[in-house]
Amino acid sequence: MKWILPALLALIALPAVGRAAVPVFNVAPGSSVTFYVKASVPLQGRFDRWRGTLTFTSPAVTTGVLAIDIDAGSVNTGSGIKDSALKSGEFFDVQNHPAITFRSTRVSQTGPNTFAVAGRLTIRGVSKAETVVLTTTGRGSSSGQIKGTMSFDRRDFGMNGGVPLVKIADRVDVTVDLKVRRVSGPPVS
Repeated sequence: MKWILPALLALIALPAVGRAAVPVFNVAPGSSVTFYVKASVPLQGRFDRWRGTLTFTSPAVTTGVLAIDIDAGSVNTGSGIKDSALKSGEFFDVQNHPAITFRSTRVSQTGPNTFAVAGRLTIRGVSKAETVVLTTTGRGSSSGQIKGTMSFDRRDFGMNGGVPLVKIADRVDVTVDLKVRRVSGPPVS
């Protein structure tokens, strides 16, 4: 608690120009979070309710923080039976754990337009280190697109159930397709 007052005073003392000198992005409509699991019957879908933020503490791309919050109950495979199974206690357990989250902890540039974004994925109250591999377009402009993939083992998050008459693999592939727009601050360098 001792650090709160000095931190607030430091924030107030910073000139407004200094605070505005960081890139600020919004995730635009048309973005998506989808998943695919190899199964004897196709198991793929999307989440209809989620939000993502991309914030920076400086124009340097490595200071970026990607945060994604998903309403697990908004899972949509196009099949009511599959959706009910995924919402159940054997998979997402939405009654007890309504949110799926990802918070980046480190951004590493791996190529001119590619990045490895390490972070914490939390499903069913279980948090594990995972990495999203991203490709960007439109860098340096006011809008762009960020596409990425992440794979994880569903058993690591306590999702050990099955769907009747369907054999399901353990690996889950997640794809994010984010359309972003810089709303203030300088371009990311």
